Amino acid sequence: MIEDWPELKAFALGLELPEITLATPWEHEALKVFGKMWCYWSYYENGAVFKASRDEREMLMAAAPDTFFLHPHYAKYDLVLVRGGRIDPAWAKVRLVRQWRDAAPKRFLQEWDAR
Repeated sequence: MIEDWPELKAFALGLELPEITLATPWEHEALKVFGKMWCYWSYYENGAVFKASRDEREMLMAAAPDTFFLHPHYAKYDLVLVRGGRIDPAWAKVRLVRQWRDAAPKRFLQEWDAR
């Protein structure tokens, strides 16, 4: 399980996806991809922030409330938090790759897929 931001950051960078940059929005370290927030740890809670539709977020929180949760700051966004120490690497990999693909420009993605 991934415990904290240093582990999550190393894990995400280890996926070796292109166009990932380190940024410090709100004086808090994060990874961006194609200029968009991609991978980061919550400023408010001990947990990672992942994109998820509101329906998916509700399903995840209902299925595993000890793992998935929400801080009021994130309620209006399509995001879910995952508690540090409960982040399954296999789940995180699928989620990060999907988020990377969602952020990639279509032309870039076509070229990437054609390699």
